Amino acid sequence: MINEQDNLTILREINKKPKTSQRNLAKETGFSLGKLNYCLLRLKDKGLLKIRNFSRKKDKVKYMQYVLTPKGIAFRTKLTIEFMKRKMKEYEELKQDLKSDDKKAKNFNNKNLK
Repeated sequence: MINEQDNLTILREINKKPKTSQRNLAKETGFSLGKLNYCLLRLKDKGLLKIRNFSRKKDKVKYMQYVLTPKGIAFRTKLTIEFMKRKMKEYEELKQDLKSDDKKAKNFNNKNLK
């Protein structure tokens, strides 16, 4: 089963390099080839991605061209916004924790200095 973060990772990489091999895409995403293949097929089944095969004539190395569909672009945008909202919430929580820790440290120092 793939999660939204995996989808976002794959869609962002494809947006950067639409003409690449699955091996290179797996390396860039940090996924195994099996996991990547599974994820790509699920994205294709959802209508978020089109996959086209082509090969170079010289060395016959097969490459794929991954094309985000309009639905895929909208989905990637939605995932990116959700990701940013989560990170901003985490940032605000960490900032509050640091303020709280800073107050505790000042109170501790004030008590020990008296």
